[in-house]
Amino acid sequence: MKRTFLIVLDSVGIGEMPDAADYGDKGTNTLKSAAKSPYFRMPNMKKLGLFNIDGIDWAEGTDHPAASVARMKEASKGKDTTIGHWEIAGLVSKQPLPTYPDGFPKEVIEEFCHKTGRGVLCNLPYSGTEVIKKYGDEHVRTGDLIVYTSADSVFQIAAHEEVVPVETLYEYCRMAREMLTGRHGVGRVIARPFIGSDGEYTRTSRRHDFSLEPPGTTMLDQITSAGMEVLSVGKIKDIFAGKGISRFVYTTGNADGIEKTLEYMDEEFEGLCFVNLVDYDMLYGHRNDVDGYAKALTYFDEQLPKILEKLREEDVLMVTADHGCDPAYTVSTDHSREYTPFLMYGKKIAPVNYGTRETFSDIGATILNYLGIPSEISGTSML
Repeated sequence: MKRTFLIVLDSVGIGEMPDAADYGDKGTNTLKSAAKSPYFRMPNMKKLGLFNIDGIDWAEGTDHPAASVARMKEASKGKDTTIGHWEIAGLVSKQPLPTYPDGFPKEVIEEFCHKTGRGVLCNLPYSGTEVIKKYGDEHVRTGDLIVYTSADSVFQIAAHEEVVPVETLYEYCRMAREMLTGRHGVGRVIARPFIGSDGEYTRTSRRHDFSLEPPGTTMLDQITSAGMEVLSVGKIKDIFAGKGISRFVYTTGNADGIEKTLEYMDEEFEGLCFVNLVDYDMLYGHRNDVDGYAKALTYFDEQLPKILEKLREEDVLMVTADHGCDPAYTVSTDHSREYTPFLMYGKKIAPVNYGTRETFSDIGATILNYLGIPSEISGTSML
């Protein structure tokens, strides 16, 4: 019974891609920036071969890596979560998803207000923590919804849980998702509930993403069509709009995501367990928190032996990322156009350095190959 465990360390890029300057990201290197913190320690990932990957010349590798490794290049146009995960699963996006550096057009906001019966505040790119600090009091007083975006293709709606019940906020997001198609087809509509009072507001863990459905066949579709299972941990289900997902669990953060993964490892299934650990990006990268980012990477490394111990004879563990978000890059707090790491470990996997791959989709193709499923997606298997 073959099982693959694919863990995405959300935003853990390993250095600028050749076209990074086109995205305003020249000089970014998320992992290197985090490694400068005194809290950074990843000895277990080093043993697997993390520092043997192409381009990582600022840290000492190991003479005998335990895993196969590669540096992954993004073929899609973009640097966001949705496009990155879609490409990992075999969909290369030739056109970037729409972004709104000046806020959403008047017609979009007017239609949204008509559908919800509420007004809108902000309508600009904003930090999620700063936007509720600035507009929270007015929202509580008026009931108007805080709508904002970022450098990513997102339509975010923030609302106080006592002003707009969470289920109502989710319904507003469904309304927005239904209207945001075609040229305004943003990658994600995101519910951002918060609590607190008098300018002291805190976002809660009941965030929910409503994603655009993948426009083609992914490895998830192929795995489930072959009669196997795709288990989702974290926001994977949302990123793929539920398409190709057999079972799912949401998480409250990295620690919970790792625990949920360990629980799935104790179950009997054949196919893929697809995991997203979001704290690196959400809590630390976007907030330029180098030490927090380093601590989160160290925590994953400390938990890695538990994952490795649970691997069975035919299990394969893969660790990668979907883009960068350099916490030391003060020019921007948004995602960065970077290469991503890839490590593949299993009792039957020979440690090979596959160099630099031309697309994240090689990961999806490799998983399908390992599971014995003829690939219908982009990418070339590394096996």
